[in-house]
Amino acid sequence: MQQFVAPAVVGADPEANATDLLVKRVALAPNEPLFALPNGSGWSDVSGAEFLAQVRALAKGLIAAGIEPGDKIGLMCRTRYEWTLIDFATWFAGAVLVPVYETSSPSQVQWSLSDSEAVAVILETPDHFARFDEAHPELPLITKVWQIDLGDLDKLVAAGAGVDDAEVERRRTLAKGSDFATLIYTSGTMGRPKGCILTHSNFVELARNAAVKLSDVVHPGASTLLFITTAHVFARFIAIICVHAGVKVGHQADTKQLLPALGSFKPTFLLAVPRVFEKVYNSSEQKAEGDGRGKIFRQAADVAIAHSEALDAGHIPLGLKIKFALFDRLVYSKLRAALGGRTKYAVSGSAPLGHRLGHFYRSLGITILEGYGLTETTAPASVNLVSQFKIDTVGPPLPGVGIRIAEDGEIQVAGINVFAGYWKNEKATAEAFDGEWFKTGDLGALDDDGFLTITGRKKEIIVTAGGKNVAPAVLEDPIRANPLVGQIVVVGDQKPFISALVTLDTEMLATWLGNNGQKADMTLEEASQNPAVLAEIQRAVDAANTKVSRAESIRKFVVLSSDLTEESGHLTPKLTIKRSVIMKDFAPTIESMYSSAPTTSGQSLVH
Repeated sequence: MQQFVAPAVVGADPEANATDLLVKRVALAPNEPLFALPNGSGWSDVSGAEFLAQVRALAKGLIAAGIEPGDKIGLMCRTRYEWTLIDFATWFAGAVLVPVYETSSPSQVQWSLSDSEAVAVILETPDHFARFDEAHPELPLITKVWQIDLGDLDKLVAAGAGVDDAEVERRRTLAKGSDFATLIYTSGTMGRPKGCILTHSNFVELARNAAVKLSDVVHPGASTLLFITTAHVFARFIAIICVHAGVKVGHQADTKQLLPALGSFKPTFLLAVPRVFEKVYNSSEQKAEGDGRGKIFRQAADVAIAHSEALDAGHIPLGLKIKFALFDRLVYSKLRAALGGRTKYAVSGSAPLGHRLGHFYRSLGITILEGYGLTETTAPASVNLVSQFKIDTVGPPLPGVGIRIAEDGEIQVAGINVFAGYWKNEKATAEAFDGEWFKTGDLGALDDDGFLTITGRKKEIIVTAGGKNVAPAVLEDPIRANPLVGQIVVVGDQKPFISALVTLDTEMLATWLGNNGQKADMTLEEASQNPAVLAEIQRAVDAANTKVSRAESIRKFVVLSSDLTEESGHLTPKLTIKRSVIMKDFAPTIESMYSSAPTTSGQSLVH
């Protein structure tokens, strides 16, 4: 059994809770900015002292409204400054926050708030309120409802003006390291979401230890623009470690406004999922294609990748150096400017980034530090570091974390980041652990230096009728990188061969069609039957098939005339596919691919 344990570099403090991270940061640098708010054309800084004062004022409002220590408060809100303000104010009031994804349906809202036994909820928009209101009759415990867009936070602050500072401090210091910090519901890729109990020590010890190893990225003077949902543990942990490390944080929930926001905010590092990096690359390529510079862009990309690979090999040939310098002026500098001009690092998680993109961005001057983790591990268990970095891996364990690979290849994690169990579900908790080791359900391997590589998900391994084991991600990840592909779902369990469901990327489709001599305003249904589109998908499938054996290759695919989205119930909030739901909803389509013999290179059907 492979095993690698990284000792903690910061001594544990079992008395500390998450509020101490903010209090100590403000004591160190009260006037340094911790946040920035958009003010039209630019950004206005919010100092640590200002943020702390706002946190205390809102905590007083919650106390005045009747919130008691240990009470659970639901929060349904997009990524914005108020999210972290509410998070810390809830802790200062002695309560526990239960995030609800802003895209949740009424039934999902009902489940999270009822199962968690929440007594209050904070909503952002009228739409959020409407979805909650539909579920409210089934939530008798919730007697307090506040809406951010109605100014209810200001009303809470005003109502709490008479609460004593001493009472806030008493409430703030009630929680110890082993106490509840939050209850986060899993994305629900497999069945009903389970509530993960994350403790104050999970956040405190992981933030303190990770900040030491990531000091090149998170430090006073650094900045980041958050745009992925803070309801997910990935962005939430980053928000908390930024408070601890003195990093300035801005927010932009509308991804259509992301590039202008990056241009004005100018972050030093980014937090994103691989789909974002794929889209930046693909949109840049298609824009260059439309301007008649597609060939130059692809040459530049090839040179960037070769240059980064040569760096790893220890020698860059002179000819490659000259080409790289030329393309740096013509292409790479423009892409760096589009990301704000100051971005040196990016932290990526939730899915593999891929070899090409890792090397491409590195040559742009942006080192993408891939990491791995789950809600149950308070986000990161491992991450590539500036000083310990290998493309195609998700890095070594963070300090205080151990990773081992079981006999069947499953990744198991132990240490300061591992959650306390599933809320009101002792059976699921017992099944998830082997002693102190949390069984992730993911498959991977550790190299001699302790770097982790993800090879698949245990429950998603497909076993064909011929007994061949196939990891879907090996095929799905490279195909999804194609600019035309939105999502892909590999199927074939107990079937004679491997097939796939494919959707088109609705954001990229019109541009690609226009660049390839097709009618740009095609409907999704028309595009799914278009010969040029089908041929491009076939090329992507053929390229992926070269990476696997014949028995593992995709022999047929269906291009769907609809999209797989979070709203349709087929994607999680972090944009990973809900495989079991898709298999059920598209069962007739999947069966249709097995009604005739497979072709040699893949056959396109239309649903």
